[in-house]
Amino acid sequence: MCPLAELHVHIEGTLSHSLIRELARRNDLPIPPAARRDGPSSFGCLDDFLRDYYANLDVLRERRDFTDLANAYLKRASQAGVVHAEIFFDPQSHTRRGVPLSTVILGLSDALEEAPDRFGMTASLIMCFLRDRGPQEACAIYDEALAFRDRFIGVGLDSSEEGFPPSWFAGVFARAKADGLHRVAHAGEESGPEYVWEALDILDVERIDHGIRSLEDLELVARLKAEGMPLTVCPLSNVALRNSPADIAQHPLPVMLGEGLMVTVNSDDPEYFGGYIDDNFAALTRAGVIDGAQCRQLARNSIRASFMPEARKAALLSGEDIRVSR
Repeated sequence: MCPLAELHVHIEGTLSHSLIRELARRNDLPIPPAARRDGPSSFGCLDDFLRDYYANLDVLRERRDFTDLANAYLKRASQAGVVHAEIFFDPQSHTRRGVPLSTVILGLSDALEEAPDRFGMTASLIMCFLRDRGPQEACAIYDEALAFRDRFIGVGLDSSEEGFPPSWFAGVFARAKADGLHRVAHAGEESGPEYVWEALDILDVERIDHGIRSLEDLELVARLKAEGMPLTVCPLSNVALRNSPADIAQHPLPVMLGEGLMVTVNSDDPEYFGGYIDDNFAALTRAGVIDGAQCRQLARNSIRASFMPEARKAALLSGEDIRVSR
């Protein structure tokens, strides 16, 4: 496998049952009900997943908890061939539980700063707004986060999609752009192409997270292709949340590639949806969805679509910079 960049992973979605139990003991907390169940979970929709997801986060309380969470992901990602990760985090899911924003950002940053030495990879943070919490709260958390401006490279938009259009967040995204931050947004996962249009035209995003329903609008497909707009697709997540056919062999990824779209493969919330980035590639390959040449193309796409410096991208694409040290 070529070196990979992972561009769509929620750090909270990498919280394993074993780490949940460890943090619960350390913080003298009960183990959340969802983490007591054996075997994989089954979700009927995004909201079903989010119920368990938010409940499990209660064990994250202290700065070192967030450091341990990030280190566990970075170790696993490096084993999968990831040389660079742009990691989503949801500050509102923690601050609304009474965890200070500084605890979250500094805890995650502690791990990311050591990633080159410990894991031979680089990583950056993208702060996401919970769309179901509304634009006013998004602006408030953005104001607070500016004290840590050097700790994250961009902003994103995630959580429940239906009924919470990107246009609601035009103001905070405009501020982020003016402040020199990158901008991405979830769209076209549960919702139709209209949310992708809004993310492009109103939020002025540089990547679309998911975007699989873009295929329903031929004009949108043509625009995405013409602009080379990256789409961070998460196949196992799409199957788990029933946003694509239950048989991964029917996933729209090869159609997207055939349309000439800048598609990447990512893990989303790997502890909930069946695996990490290499597991996604393996599942697609086993099902005959992609072949070796397409795997290499997807890997190259991930490097090109990242927010790494252009010189680093060129070195990775040429094979000169497979692993990085501080």
